[in-house]
Amino acid sequence: MTEPELVRCQHCGAMNRVAVEKAGDGRAAVCGRCKTPLTGASGPLTVTDANFADLVERSTLPVLLDMWAPWCGPCRMVGPVVDELAGELAGRLRVGKMNVDENPATSDRFAIRSIPALLLFRGGREVDRIVGALPKAEILRRVQSALSV
Repeated sequence: MTEPELVRCQHCGAMNRVAVEKAGDGRAAVCGRCKTPLTGASGPLTVTDANFADLVERSTLPVLLDMWAPWCGPCRMVGPVVDELAGELAGRLRVGKMNVDENPATSDRFAIRSIPALLLFRGGREVDRIVGALPKAEILRRVQSALSV
């Protein structure tokens, strides 16, 4: 029998022991604290108008939300950086992506006029906004600055 793998819940940040041999038998692992399904990948969540309140406003962790569109060149440049940050900051920060073309209500609510726009939420409130394609180091510096407040 192998040692269980530790997986951090993307929803609440709790660490969970998952038996590797049970992962392959069709059963989905769920978080022991919040009962959210655990995923092996720590990539960004897909945020929509419908689930924005649950995933962003009610999150116990700070949230970095990438407002993007598939036709936007700078968005495609920032996308991989956001994906990397999702993995690197898993458990300390939730990362989500929202297609502004498919979710106009939230885009209008936060007056998104230029993309890519990275919104940082803490306690359900926007605490910082990064507009444009910035280098990963600068995005990480701004995120860490907002997290330390």
